[in-house]
Formats: sequence, C-alpha cells, structure tokens
Amino acid sequence: MTAPLFEEVAPASDCDCPGCVHGRRPSPRPLSGLGRPAARGVVVVAAASAALGAVPSAAALTPGHSPHRQALPGDGEPDTPQGARAPLHGPAGKPVGTAAPTPATTRTEIINRAKIWVAAKVPYSMYAFWSDGYRQDCSGYVSMAWGLPSNEWTGSLAQFGVKITKDQLQPGDILLYHNPDNPEKGSHVVIFGGWTDHTHTYYTAYEQTPPRTRRQATPYAYWSHSDKYVPYRYKGLTKAAAGARPAAGGKAVAAYPGAAYFGPGADNKYVTLLGEMLIARGARGYYATGPGPVWGEADRRATRAFQLAQGWKGADADGIPGRRTWQLLSTGQGKDIGPAAGPASHGVPGYPGRQYFRPGATNDHITRLGAQLVKKGFGRFYAHGPGPHWGESDRRAVEAFQRAQGWRGGAADGYPGPETWRRLFA
Repeated sequence: MTAPLFEEVAPASDCDCPGCVHGRRPSPRPLSGLGRPAARGVVVVAAASAALGAVPSAAALTPGHSPHRQALPGDGEPDTPQGARAPLHGPAGKPVGTAAPTPATTRTEIINRAKIWVAAKVPYSMYAFWSDGYRQDCSGYVSMAWGLPSNEWTGSLAQFGVKITKDQLQPGDILLYHNPDNPEKGSHVVIFGGWTDHTHTYYTAYEQTPPRTRRQATPYAYWSHSDKYVPYRYKGLTKAAAGARPAAGGKAVAAYPGAAYFGPGADNKYVTLLGEMLIARGARGYYATGPGPVWGEADRRATRAFQLAQGWKGADADGIPGRRTWQLLSTGQGKDIGPAAGPASHGVPGYPGRQYFRPGATNDHITRLGAQLVKKGFGRFYAHGPGPHWGESDRRAVEAFQRAQGWRGGAADGYPGPETWRRLFA
C-alpha cells in the first residue's frame, strides 16, 4: 500500500462549526480521507484512494479550508429553518413608514453591515430578532446587510435582486438557493465577500447559520447543493461615490447604516453626521460641544426631541435613530425641533443634565455654573475664576452650596442635580 502524504497547514482553530467539530472529534473508525488532527495540525491526503476510500469532489478540501457543512448526502447536515416574511422586530413590529422598498446602498456598506453580526457572533434563530430588528436566520441576515425595510426569506429575496453570472460576482452580491418543495431542507443564502484565489474555486462567504454568524472561505457555489445556488445582485446598489443622497441644502447624506451604529459605545462617522443633521433641525441647544463621533447623552436627547416633534411616543421616541428618523433628517422632511424643546431636565429650565458635570467634562454649562456660584458667595474655592473645565474647585463650591441648603450625605456630593440648579439660579 502506498504511504499517505502529509501536508502541513495552520493548527486547528477553535471554530465550533459542525465541520470543524467533526474534524476534531476522536473516532475509533478509520479515516475516510478527511483527517484533521487538532494537536498536530496536518491534513491527511490519500495517495491511494483504493486504500483509504475515494473522496467525493464536493468534500475535498484545500489547506486552510474547513467545511461548515459536510457535503456528503445524509451525513447529518444541519437544516436552516427560517421564519416567514415579517416587519422589523418581528410580527409585532411596525412597517417602516414610507421607506423605499429597495433603499440605496453601496457594496462597502453591505459588507460593513455583514461584519457587524460576525463580530457580535449573533446566534442563529428562526424566531429571535437582533437589536437592529432583523431575524437571526440566513435570510434575515441578508435583509439586514442589504438594508431592506423588512425581514424577507429565501422565497422572496430574489425580487430585490437581479440574476447575474459567476464571472460577474462582486462583494455584496448573494448566492441564493430556495427549495420550493421543502424550504427548510437545503434552502440557504450567503453573502459573497470576494474570491480567495485566482482560480475562483473558493470565495469568502458571510452567512448566518448554526451556531452563529460566520465569515469563512467556501467552495463555489457552496458545500452542498452547489448546482442549486443562483447569484443575485441587489437592485438598489449604487457606486461607492454615489452611496449618498442629497438632503436639505444640497448636502450629500449617507444611507441609513443601521441601528448598530448608534447608542452607548458607538464611535463612528455616522454619529457625527446624525448630530449635524439634528443641529440643522433645531437641536443646537443639546450640544455644548461637537457633535462628534462618540455617542453621548446629547445625541440621545437631541434625537428624542426630534422624534417627539414628529408626534411619536413610547418606543418610537427612544432617542435611537431608526430608519424612519434617519430618512426624515436626511431628506429635510418632518417637523423641526421647536424652541420649547430646549435643554431642560426634570422640569427645571436650563438644567442640562448631570452628564455635563463630571471629571473630564468641558462645556459652557460649567462656566455658567461657576459664575453663578461666585455670584452667590461661593467663589473662595476658585483660585483663578470659573472656567469650562470641570475640576475640584467646581465640586467643592457646589458641595458648599448644597450644605448651605441644609443637605448632607449623598444630597451634598458636589455634583449639581436639578434641585441644586433650580435653587442656585432662582
């Protein structure tokens, strides 16, 4: 018998997809041509197929590629059950206003949105909906990446694209297989991320599949049912330089990037753009400085003020810009923020909120606070007079004022709340 050849590859990763788990699992049975010892990091290549068993072409691997799904029929390939068409956030969700059925987007935006779920390791589910409103299955993932106004399924995604050929595939296109006889058997859709080699036999696939979203090299067109996958290109695709549309005043505004770009922890150019659009609609009073790329309370309060100006309530006015909020801002539609919606909190006129008075803060509210403290007789704590940078002098002066009101403990912590502000400026 001819001795098997060994080819060195990178050590096994910690990927827990079915194919990799299968490759790492110790087995008393002989190898069937797909060996991947995790400890030694080698792939056994059968030099004599008669000795080790013929390997079907669909299951053959190249170094560095591990099958997410095993391609052999009846080998336990996981199903990808999917939910039906639904609004964002599920059956109880609301349609996205008058948003375009095929919103404009670019290839870069599609791939960037796809990467968000990969980084978040979104679990696969045909029932659950992620924080951005999209269903956590393969078709929900593509709906999110394409920026569709609703959750589609493999039976409806084709209407949002046009058929293309393999040679025309570019990042942001999809490979779709819909099994009309039994949609939960084989039906699947992946996002094309680009070819991995010049032979165009492998490509980078972004896909939502058990156990979670992943990005990996995949044989064209897929590990199984390869002849059933059809390439599609999104109808609303625009060129990279044309991924924006004109807003009021003629300024180009990018298409809605998705809810994941906003909220605590967000730091990106879309936060800055949001703030600029809000200021243009009457939210200047909410920003002591900026706006900037780091999401803050000023962004949330300004967004909520705009949402309230539209007459929205409850979850529709949560301060996080959804697709409808972004559409109104970027097109100059809807109602502006009225003067009555200035920066007041807890019913105290002029009080901007606690976030403006804390270590590291720099804004005009601190200067105004210090000047009023000096006026009230608490200026002895300032060696050089009050200024816009929050410091220990400000905290001690506020604490002294609070103690003068008869407050003790946490009520005299040196940080101005609404009642401190009200008494100080009364």
